[in-house]
Amino acid sequence: MLILALSLWFNWMPPVDYASPIRDPVANLTQMLLPSIVLGTVVAAQVMRITRSSLLEVMRNDYVRTARAKGLAERLVVRRHAFKNALIPIITVIGVQIGYLLGGAVVTEEVFTLPGVGRLVLNAVHERDYPLVQGAILFIALLFMLSNLIVDLLYAYLDPRIRYE
Repeated sequence: MLILALSLWFNWMPPVDYASPIRDPVANLTQMLLPSIVLGTVVAAQVMRITRSSLLEVMRNDYVRTARAKGLAERLVVRRHAFKNALIPIITVIGVQIGYLLGGAVVTEEVFTLPGVGRLVLNAVHERDYPLVQGAILFIALLFMLSNLIVDLLYAYLDPRIRYE
């Protein structure tokens, strides 16, 4: 629907075409705008919902009331005291959503005719190139495991009480 509306009806975005990031970086960024919007909207909505609920929960805690009682500005209370403690569930959701983004990239690359790992997997499935399918799935699984490792390391950084021994 975005391709139809923004590219064909309003002529705001270029139609589906691949521009090399080396030859024409501006055209490549313009072309990546629609796929980014498609992949990012669902994930952004879920992250915003969890951020709001986590911040509302943290803002009720005693240390936030103490920071307000000290006379800190509301912006500083939220940034220094509340948001850092609210990040744990947000990072958890983002870590889970990375798997969704990796899976959604397969469909998005095919719809927008972008070269990438997702399109490579689909072409390998159509051509029954099983070693290539296995290698690509292994690569995607390694990316997902790396993202989970980064999430675990961020837990330890954000909350010093969390220790992995």
